[in-house]
Amino acid sequence: MIGASDIIPAMRPPHQLPERPRLEGTPLENMFDRLLSPFQAFVHHQTTGGLVLMAAAVAALLLANSPWAAGYQHLWHTPVAIGGGPWVLALSLHGWVNEGLMALFFLMVGLEIKRELLVGELSAPRQAALPIVAAVGGMVVPALIYAGINPGGAEARGWGVPMATDIAFAVGALVLLRHRVPAALSIFLVALAIVDDLGAVLVIALFYTAQLDLRAALVAAALFLLLVMLSRLGVRRLAPYFIVATLLWLALLKSGIHSTIAGVLMAFTVPARARYDSTRFSDYLRALLGRYDRSVQADRNPLRNEELRALIDTIGEGVKKVQPPAARLESALHAPVTLLIVPLFAFVNAGIPLGLADLSEAAQSRVSWGVALGLVLGKFIGIGGAAYLAVRVNLAQLPHGVRMPHIFGAALFGGIGFTMAIFIAELAFKGHAEMLVAAKTGILVASALAGLLGYIWLRWLGRGARVE
Repeated sequence: MIGASDIIPAMRPPHQLPERPRLEGTPLENMFDRLLSPFQAFVHHQTTGGLVLMAAAVAALLLANSPWAAGYQHLWHTPVAIGGGPWVLALSLHGWVNEGLMALFFLMVGLEIKRELLVGELSAPRQAALPIVAAVGGMVVPALIYAGINPGGAEARGWGVPMATDIAFAVGALVLLRHRVPAALSIFLVALAIVDDLGAVLVIALFYTAQLDLRAALVAAALFLLLVMLSRLGVRRLAPYFIVATLLWLALLKSGIHSTIAGVLMAFTVPARARYDSTRFSDYLRALLGRYDRSVQADRNPLRNEELRALIDTIGEGVKKVQPPAARLESALHAPVTLLIVPLFAFVNAGIPLGLADLSEAAQSRVSWGVALGLVLGKFIGIGGAAYLAVRVNLAQLPHGVRMPHIFGAALFGGIGFTMAIFIAELAFKGHAEMLVAAKTGILVASALAGLLGYIWLRWLGRGARVE
């Protein structure tokens, strides 16, 4: 939040920032401020989500292969019900995480997709062409490789598993090489992962739907139209969107369409325009600050000075309203989704047995091989090959400072398919426990291998170079 002392007065040259206000607190309070600042910086660092996610996955694997494995597996099947009488919703803990909390993950994914389409790398056709073409190639080729290895039977349902790239892991891995690769490569990979997420959402909605309940689907459609109406009418408070989206989630849960799609549908309707115009807000804020300065001269204690307290509240509300609701919501969701919800999803779903017998069985499974080869080889060929062809036929151009070998290195990182791949595997092999374990084993092995190969490739490519 912007404080009054952080506003640059009109007479101050734009390159001179004002001094920060003197902290008026006890020595202990100031000490905590100094301790918390590095932690806050760490939390907002883009590698943090990947690190926490990795820790959760490792913890799940350790528990699933420990003396407490039975208790770990049994815990997630514990039923939890909310409501009463005829209005009861009962799901297992596993279901609440995968069907409930992950809807917030998809809400954030939807907001990221929307931002990139409106103002990001996907907003300009020339800029968007390369990551879009590369992402499509990186989805089609892995699916074809999997389908070639598993052409029929229940195994064939897993064709969507190797299509997905995990943005947190992939970008986090690339950040480790930030001084050896061009900055534009990270932007390319993020844009590619956003398109990949959009493709995964469409695959889930269109191909991994259970038996459709038409009445519930019609109710869901009506609720989505209500969300669109709220947006068209200019409603910028988020509470009405959450209320309608919750009802939409329930309708989708009943319809057979995966309920997490409610998060994406809500994201596409939350307004991306601010209530206050930024230029007019600047004039408005200066007027408020003038009143603030006069009120401070009368009495600087907001506990006694009601006008001062009201001005502080008004400035705070104004700062919120100059930000688009979609941007505020995405910012608010980032920490809880990346540091809590996605790691919890990994902790619930990544626990697979890794004994010699289990690994031997997985090594003989066509599902494991289809997923692993689809992610490692399919992403490398699909992303790199599609990007190469797009540049050769002049459909797209390479970002500044990026060479084609960099793109193939990023394509290897695209084979890190952890979160979304596991999510699709849960849908594809529901009721087929052995295939699900085989798919997850393939995902874990492929993600580790793709990350290692991508790191070696780009580190070798950037040897002797230091990009600031």
